[in-house]
Amino acid sequence: MGDIQFEIDGQTVTADPGMTVLEVAQKHGIYIPSLCHHEKLEPFGGCRLCIVEVQDRGRTKYVVSCVFPAAGGINVRTRSEKVDRLRKTILELLMAHAPDAPQLVELAKVYGADPNRYESDPSFCIHCGLCVRYCAEVAQKNAIGFVDRGINKEISFVPEIAAKYCNDCKECFPFCPTSYLQAAFVLAQSLSFSEQGVKNTEHVKVEDR
Repeated sequence: MGDIQFEIDGQTVTADPGMTVLEVAQKHGIYIPSLCHHEKLEPFGGCRLCIVEVQDRGRTKYVVSCVFPAAGGINVRTRSEKVDRLRKTILELLMAHAPDAPQLVELAKVYGADPNRYESDPSFCIHCGLCVRYCAEVAQKNAIGFVDRGINKEISFVPEIAAKYCNDCKECFPFCPTSYLQAAFVLAQSLSFSEQGVKNTEHVKVEDR
């Protein structure tokens, strides 16, 4: 039995030290939506969809449950008017980038999100970081990473590493909630092959001389 006790949606739950609120909720079968969390990976807090309401010693705050540590005596609400409103806005922002992603479409139905509320910017990547983190933390290849910052941030394969490992791996592909990763890999692969082809041609020309 865990050393920490608190409430989620009126249900008393237990947690071991170091567990997050999202981990405790999942342990007890309580659903909190999330797009960037995975049990094999370190907490990231990227998508913000797992936001919940926490009452602690008479004060109310809204926290990202995948990185918020479980604590004795707190009262967590996974749904409230404000929580739902925050999730709706987050979904609308994400859908400006990936309006047709199946997980986003299903969640939009639950929270009444309008996929057309914000100006479309179809990058198709929602920066959940699952692929980057899996490749670094589990596969330990570091074949993909984030480049640039802010609204210009995107994922990118490292050609030298990706060409060596990714074709035989692709373990990160199922993690992508928008399927953008597969498209990015195909593009990187085609560009990498093109560059390799040019190098091979130049090598042949040098030898012919």
